[in-house]
Amino acid sequence: MNSIKSFDIKPDVLGHPSQLFVLFFTEMWERFSYYGMRALLVMFFTAALMDQGWGWPREHAYAIFGTYTSLVYLSCLLGGYMADNKIGYRYAVLLGAILMTIGHGCMALETPFFIYAGLGFLVMGSGFFKPNITSIISEMYKDHSEKKDGAYTIFYMGVNAGAFLGILLCGYLGETVGWSLGFGLAGIFMLFGLLQFWFAQGIFGDIGLKPTKTDADRVLEEGETHFNYFTPAQKVLGGLSAFLGLVWIFNDPISKISGGETNIVGFLDGVVGSVSGSNVLILTALACFIAVLAMRIPKYAPVVRDRMLAVIFFAFVTVFFWALFEQAPSSLTIFAKDYTARGLVGNGALTFKIVNSLMTIIPLSIITWVLFLLFKKTFKNYALSNIILSISFVIIWAIAIWMLYTEFQKDTTEVPASWFGVLNSLYIIAFAPLFSKWWESKYNPNANMKYAIGMFLLGLGMAVVAIGSAGIAPGAETAAVSIFWLVLVYLFHTLGELCVSPVALSYVSKLVPGRMIAFMFGMWYIAVAIGMKLAGVFGEVSEGIAKEYGLSTFFWILTGVAMILAVLSAVLYPVVKKLMHGIR
Repeated sequence: MNSIKSFDIKPDVLGHPSQLFVLFFTEMWERFSYYGMRALLVMFFTAALMDQGWGWPREHAYAIFGTYTSLVYLSCLLGGYMADNKIGYRYAVLLGAILMTIGHGCMALETPFFIYAGLGFLVMGSGFFKPNITSIISEMYKDHSEKKDGAYTIFYMGVNAGAFLGILLCGYLGETVGWSLGFGLAGIFMLFGLLQFWFAQGIFGDIGLKPTKTDADRVLEEGETHFNYFTPAQKVLGGLSAFLGLVWIFNDPISKISGGETNIVGFLDGVVGSVSGSNVLILTALACFIAVLAMRIPKYAPVVRDRMLAVIFFAFVTVFFWALFEQAPSSLTIFAKDYTARGLVGNGALTFKIVNSLMTIIPLSIITWVLFLLFKKTFKNYALSNIILSISFVIIWAIAIWMLYTEFQKDTTEVPASWFGVLNSLYIIAFAPLFSKWWESKYNPNANMKYAIGMFLLGLGMAVVAIGSAGIAPGAETAAVSIFWLVLVYLFHTLGELCVSPVALSYVSKLVPGRMIAFMFGMWYIAVAIGMKLAGVFGEVSEGIAKEYGLSTFFWILTGVAMILAVLSAVLYPVVKKLMHGIR
């Protein structure tokens, strides 16, 4: 394997080094597998037995989905720690890719043991992969900060290209041919991503190898006289909070799916009035976590303390942002499946086929062109990696052309319920450059206003679907709402995402001292994980509300939550601005 010991920014492909595009395609296939599988999960659990599903109630599917997605983000803490302190970013990415390949392989077998085992492997694999592939980019560009924004923009396009293709193709095969094929396809392309990264890793030289950090890297900030180390009491409270939180996350779906027969915390029922044991557990975990923050934050220097309080505010809003946004693969997917008129005939069917063809062929052609540019620059030294990557694209093109050909042979068409998820990636690719220009202009809003605009757009999307579902009677199992309501929902939600998601971690990195980045990123992942689990909880609650008051009421409630947080973010701007001490 060829290796380079030093790294220099050589504008080999689109003004950036070839190394970036090795990561681009690795991440693209990982996102293909993750989003492809995720698009099918809730539908597989709730599909009738005669449709080869498990026939679960929606509440059970939402519970396990929320637990899975929250654990994906919590596992990033372990994966980040291991990479930072033990194995390095590169081997963490490789280990994560291996674990996820195994996980997708298990999912394709569809038995209870292998489905649960597969989800477990996917959680651990994501934890090693997700935080560390971006860390490699950060290390690559540490001496070229002027090109870092452009590098992350290109990388973000890889993320969305993978999500787009994964949802489109895995979703289509899973819904129309068989769940195993959808799950299996996700695993095949995760394997392609693993192999192309493995055989090209020499291109990174020493980047991402085992860490050599020492305490000498820790630097005091202005106004600080000593480091604020964790005390034994804080470690105990933090560990107890983490343990109780994990027990609750696992027990929530287990107790519901088993009908209460397996309830790890059942002995706590009735300990505090009529509060359930599960609620006692999570409230205790939350109290321990708040206690740790209350003990630590006052001991920082005033500027550091204030900026950390600003981060905590943004993290609080982030919890609810993801709780609402992640209705997309859960309650909104069920809305698409059971309550949307997806059957099209005549001109409507033809129009969809043409639009779907253009949506498939144009992005795939652009990505193939990028592959060709990388191929020209790296084939001589990394032929096997390029051949593997080329084979993966031949397969993707074959599946895409077969899918489009099959649909054009039909007089009518039924839009797959998973198809609406591709709109998110499509809108991001279309609007991200415009938002990037906005952030660079003199009209760039402050952090609070970005969150306020993001939550407002999220609420607007929920209001759209609330209006669209107004005619669905309480307790109705099916309906035939126009697909245009979902098209609008994903538009507003994506615009909201562009205001919050890409800039969130940027604010953390600006507000927190360098030596504390890992700790605060860890807290941020905890906030996202809570949001993911809360998304599942909201989905569960939707069933009871829909039966008694109608599905529209549920979406109006989510609209209210989003709008309240939008107003809160705007109103607290002067307070948070003061806490940020000049950081924009």
